[in-house]
Amino acid sequence: MYTLSHAIPVNPDGAEPFLTREQVWRGLEMKAENAIPFVNGMSQCDVLERGANTITRVVTFKGSQHKEFITLFEPVKVQFERMDGTGWIDNTLSDSDDGLLLTFTFGVTFPGIEENTAEEQAFGENMKGAYVGAVDATLARVRQMVKDGEL
Repeated sequence: MYTLSHAIPVNPDGAEPFLTREQVWRGLEMKAENAIPFVNGMSQCDVLERGANTITRVVTFKGSQHKEFITLFEPVKVQFERMDGTGWIDNTLSDSDDGLLLTFTFGVTFPGIEENTAEEQAFGENMKGAYVGAVDATLARVRQMVKDGEL
């Protein structure tokens, strides 16, 4: 399983508007409910079931469909687990000396590629930019929603 963890500051120098933890958390909740506005390449996001702090949904991302179980650990982490065992993603908000951070940590398997091999590592590294871009895209969407008065 290829794993990656990447953190970015929520409010880097020059970013407008300044985002609060509450705004970013609400954006993460909204992403759990409907990821399409937050994730480039996602074409389907259907909620099948909701619980007090859980969501079960089906998503299609770049042609690959997955059923996911999501747990919200308010106000710190949203955990996405593919129910077929092919991966997981954690979105975590944390405080640092440099301010609020949003960290994406995940593990994923790639179809047709043997796990724990140089090929898997190379494939993951090749896709790393897209994964890191997802962190930026999520914050950009939250920031735009705040600008537009939607959040």
